[in-house]
Amino acid sequence: MEHPLFHLLSFPDELQRSLNSPAQKYVRDSKARASTAMDVKEHPQSYVFVADMPGLKSADIKVQLENDNVLTITGKRKREEHGPDVKYIRMERSAGNFMRKFTLPANADKEGISAACHDGVLTVTVPKIPPPEPPRPRTIEVTVG
Repeated sequence: MEHPLFHLLSFPDELQRSLNSPAQKYVRDSKARASTAMDVKEHPQSYVFVADMPGLKSADIKVQLENDNVLTITGKRKREEHGPDVKYIRMERSAGNFMRKFTLPANADKEGISAACHDGVLTVTVPKIPPPEPPRPRTIEVTVG
């Protein structure tokens, strides 16, 4: 007879099979995984990219600007080292390289980009370039002629 916990532990595998798509297969097969979930928020003065990076140090994460408009976030999650007498029953936490790329909008201030990692949360802030002021109408004096 199966242990009652077996169904609970096997549910993610069944869910993964039902959600299997060509796009997910491409991600799994690529060298750098794009599975790091990110939130992208737009504020009046900036764009903010937020990602959970549990267990990673700032040195494990690289934020770069490529081709003058592509924000690239890369890093590597390392698997814990265990002795030969330890065996995994289930391994669900991802390990290995990850990468996310975002094309920045034209109003992004590429020189003002900043990144900070605090309590396992990476926050990348991209300030916006203020829009140009609309041209003001010029008053032309009318003379008697």
